[in-house]
Amino acid sequence: MYRLAPLGNKSPDWLATAFSNSMFRFFARDNGALVAAGRAVADGVDCSYICDIAVHPSHQGQGLGRDVIQRLIAASQGHRKIILYAVPGKEDFYRRFGFRRMRTAMAIFENAGQAAANGYTDEA
Repeated sequence: MYRLAPLGNKSPDWLATAFSNSMFRFFARDNGALVAAGRAVADGVDCSYICDIAVHPSHQGQGLGRDVIQRLIAASQGHRKIILYAVPGKEDFYRRFGFRRMRTAMAIFENAGQAAANGYTDEA
């Protein structure tokens, strides 16, 4: 589903570890098949970081992404800040939930050149 969404090439083992280590995680299934998912890494008081939101292309446009985001935001209430990591170009979708672009966010990527090419950073 993550490759089709498209959110990159994340192996099932990698995703299982990432979701297992996340405080909040939500999944949607259709007849047993996974069609939407999302998670938040959180510390319980200060910061909740929402990421890996994916909806299978066959189920996009039906409100599943909205539902996953709303559930993660609700679960993250009580944190001083909720941070979102998203695919470039999806900013308008996330603005509807109250997210605003940060001026100070920075990251170290395993592949800096690829991150720049995909629009995640301004430089490699």
